[in-house]
Amino acid sequence: MILIASASQLSLTAWKQGLPALSSVLAVTETDSLSEAMVRIRPHILLIDLDLPELGGTEGIARLWRRHRATRIVVFSAALSDDAELALFLSGVRGCCQRDIDPQLLKRVVVAVQEGELWIRRTLTHRLLDELAARAGPQCSVAFDLRLANLTEREQEISVLIGSGESNKQIARRLDITERTVKAHLTEIFRKLGITDRLRLALLVTNGSNLRQSRDLSPALLQR
Repeated sequence: MILIASASQLSLTAWKQGLPALSSVLAVTETDSLSEAMVRIRPHILLIDLDLPELGGTEGIARLWRRHRATRIVVFSAALSDDAELALFLSGVRGCCQRDIDPQLLKRVVVAVQEGELWIRRTLTHRLLDELAARAGPQCSVAFDLRLANLTEREQEISVLIGSGESNKQIARRLDITERTVKAHLTEIFRKLGITDRLRLALLVTNGSNLRQSRDLSPALLQR
């Protein structure tokens, strides 16, 4: 289920155009309706307008994510500064987009987020990882190195590429395998490392001393 939230009927109509074949979609126009729907339907993805009345901006998004951590949140707004967008990702969102996004591009965003990727500008990716690494502390690296031995050589290759910002499609092309195979490897990597998404994997790779020494790829991160 995808929940979309905006006070603008124009935005809601435009967003729906990019979603018809993806999932069931429910639209709300008020914060109270949003809160009720989050509890009632537990959406897999929430597309939300940052200017939704009474939401509370970035702080409101952070509170929403803390209450509904299983929901992947994509925020829509007018142009944001790097600091404002970074704050949204640090508050738990999985993507940031222009409010007037093209419907076909929106479909790509939703598919990427459904597959565990972030929709983030490349210029922000290192800042995000650096900030998350600083918050995680050195114990993150130690724990990762202890679990690294459980990964096969191919799984380590894919982990390095994830840490360097490659999408599934890019990894498949680079390693001459199918995207389905990449997804299967990622599922196994997540299981072995006890994590649930590629952002956490990228963070572990960034902090992990063994994999970090072998990184020689250009930075990108996760989709955009």
